[in-house]
Amino acid sequence: MTTPTATVAVPEELVANALLQKTIEREAGPDTDRPGWAAPTPQTAPETTGRGPRTALDRMTMGGVVSATSVLFVILLAGGAYGWTLVDAAPEGQVDVPGWLFPAVLVAVGMAIVAMFRPPLARFLGPLYAAIEGVVLGAISHVYENQWQGIVIQAIGLTALVFAAMLFVYSTRIVRVTDRLRRVVIGATLGIALFYFASILLSLFNVNLPLIWDAGPFGILFSLFVAGLAAFNLMLDFDLAERGVAAGLPKHMEWFVGLALMVSIVWLYLEILRLLSKLRR
Repeated sequence: MTTPTATVAVPEELVANALLQKTIEREAGPDTDRPGWAAPTPQTAPETTGRGPRTALDRMTMGGVVSATSVLFVILLAGGAYGWTLVDAAPEGQVDVPGWLFPAVLVAVGMAIVAMFRPPLARFLGPLYAAIEGVVLGAISHVYENQWQGIVIQAIGLTALVFAAMLFVYSTRIVRVTDRLRRVVIGATLGIALFYFASILLSLFNVNLPLIWDAGPFGILFSLFVAGLAAFNLMLDFDLAERGVAAGLPKHMEWFVGLALMVSIVWLYLEILRLLSKLRR
């Protein structure tokens, strides 16, 4: 049986995630766990912008991050519902992947990359990204559902559970986000992205990596590893939000962090979807 694949979307998501992490890493400033670090006060935090003094209302807040992220996910879900309707039920054993899927992914990730270079645009590009990515996710999900009924609900439920677990682990400081952890996670993310890109290029010449994509033990372990890496990217997002608030970053960074969170969750969902498809086989 040919397996529906989310590979068309994953490499771009990985690259966008790593680039967004690096950008907000630069914006957020020093690591709060470093010796001698102290949260900025109204006297020490940056107070001015090119348009005049920055007040408390102009600064990023955790409530603002939650609100921006919520808006983006409402748009993502609406786009997903529409994208689902764009894929027809395929005969059993047949996989019909819409031809517009790959260009749509490129457009969406292009917006994320523009936001990386121009963070103030995140409040405008974030909703557009969420809408396009939602349509893509809806279509991919329907392709999987055509092959394995109930797999989408399972993937959504597992994604929510992993998100809650990583938030608990981060908030209780069971695992601390350090500079070393950031470097390892971002480096591994870029490495997996390059691997996926290479796999796609090889597939154009009918060269496949059966151990990775098959439903054997090695393929399942690989999917578990990549899903775990996506989960650790969520911890980096939580940390970046916390440090951004402590550093008194400008208000538009709420949308930037929300965009980073959404990219990580989308990647996690796609990897869980792929893992479940292997287990179903």
